[in-house]
Amino acid sequence: MDEKKAILAVSFGTSHADTLARTIGAIEAELAAAFPKRAFRRAFTSGMICRKLKARDGLDIPSAAEALEDLLREGCTDVVIQPTHVINGEEYDKLLAQAEPCRGRFARLSVGAPLLTTVEDYHALAAAVLAELPEEREDTAIIFMGHGTEHYVNPSYAQMEYVFHDLGRRDVLIGTVEGYPALEQVLRRMGERPEVKRAVLCPLMVVAGDHAKNDLAGADEDSWKSRLESLGYEVLCNLKGLGEYRGVREMFVGHALAAAGEE
Repeated sequence: MDEKKAILAVSFGTSHADTLARTIGAIEAELAAAFPKRAFRRAFTSGMICRKLKARDGLDIPSAAEALEDLLREGCTDVVIQPTHVINGEEYDKLLAQAEPCRGRFARLSVGAPLLTTVEDYHALAAAVLAELPEEREDTAIIFMGHGTEHYVNPSYAQMEYVFHDLGRRDVLIGTVEGYPALEQVLRRMGERPEVKRAVLCPLMVVAGDHAKNDLAGADEDSWKSRLESLGYEVLCNLKGLGEYRGVREMFVGHALAAAGEE
């Protein structure tokens, strides 16, 4: 291993240990395996999650800026940063802002793309998900919950749904917690198909954390599961974060290899 080279995996983070291991941890393992000659490092962009993990579990996970400073002190000269973010939104912008002051201090510093960046990425994500979804059923809708954002890239979610439909899977619908389309738009599209009696709920997020367990599948009356059940739908929940899909992990590795110039 060349200790002067490193790969830094940067995630928003999660305090849910179960999904952390299955999603972020699984992505990180494949990134480390793809770059056996580089030292591997982890960073989270959520200060709140880092503080919680430190207080609760004694885990000291640095921010991207802190991790880069650590690598500089270790004498590292070549760093590839690979985010595990889904879209080029606020968290990715934050990462770029944190990395920029260090750019001139490394001989080489490159940042890989988030999951959904090019048109090819949307098709690759659809293929990765469809490879592990059941066959289409006339009476069933598969509903994915994305995070959503006020950032200008929020239309990424509508584009992702369009790609599924363009590939012939009109049973796949996408809504968001904090953006458009929201659950109201999903329910309207469900109402346009009276033959649909059943909904399968899935997170369109790297980890299946708070949003998946509470907003999507929780017992509260305002969760997506409860709202759909109140309308008479049979509801099943598949709390599988995107990081658990083999094809998604391969996409992140591909983006990192491209950033490193090793495609």
